[in-house]
Amino acid sequence: MGKLALVAKITHVPSMYLSELDGPQKGSRQSAIDGHIEIGKRCRELGVDTIVVFDTHWLVNANYHINCAPHFKGNYTSGELPHFISNMEFEYDGNPELGKILADECTQQGVETLAHDKTSLGPEYGTIVPMRYMNEDRHFKVISVSALCTVHYLNDSARLGWAMREAIEKHYDGTVAFLASGSLSHRFAQNGQAPEFANKVWSPFLETLDHEVVEMWKRGDWKTFCEMLPEYAAKGHGEGFMHDTAMMLGALGWSGYEGKSEVLTPYFGSSGTGQINCVFPVTEQDGSAVPGPQASETKSFEPGSSRL
Repeated sequence: MGKLALVAKITHVPSMYLSELDGPQKGSRQSAIDGHIEIGKRCRELGVDTIVVFDTHWLVNANYHINCAPHFKGNYTSGELPHFISNMEFEYDGNPELGKILADECTQQGVETLAHDKTSLGPEYGTIVPMRYMNEDRHFKVISVSALCTVHYLNDSARLGWAMREAIEKHYDGTVAFLASGSLSHRFAQNGQAPEFANKVWSPFLETLDHEVVEMWKRGDWKTFCEMLPEYAAKGHGEGFMHDTAMMLGALGWSGYEGKSEVLTPYFGSSGTGQINCVFPVTEQDGSAVPGPQASETKSFEPGSSRL
């Protein structure tokens, strides 16, 4: 019935907002903003009606959660970085129907997921920032998915991504985009050194690691990347323990995926973290390479498929 039309890994650095304002950061993130604008343009051209964001700023300690309220409007200040994002207005519409369809299919496939449509829960800035540049005119409906998952298996996140794709293809009459909203390495600059690292990555090790990962994505070496993801998430300080990336790759077909990434915003450093905007072609997949659900079938903790 429905179609997953676009998949992307995106940045949401709050310095994008600062880049709009007068001050030392003005214009510094225009490339990242342009990448978001291009993704929004492509979504329009593909007929996307709803953007689903895997948001690494939505922290959850149990289950997976979907924020699919019918409407979102507010004035947002970041509790993490209130001197970066302060009093930023946002407004867009949600998609309760699709949120429930996604949650039902994930749960049926063994990954317990709850949809919240009658809620006062607001979106986090992993969703708000990209929607500022992709969806200023409220063209798209928006759904947020919790992706700062503190006690979750990466295998379950991969299965969730695949289940969401199947939910769209089997049960939804529409066209959808998935955005994995999170950085590569995510080691913030030490307190007091933030200005020095405003446009740098924290260490040569992390920057080299990130660059090699981007090269894997560009050449389509998904078998290697999927095998190293748990260790990369841990040793590379992956944002949200890289559950957004696992969700994204699950939707694409995991290690069976054969596509190659297209970089829209070249890799850059921000406050010590490694950032990028890139898109991934959606190819035909049967899901056979995607890990099965783990938490629902495991009696004890197994670290090999979670963060180390």
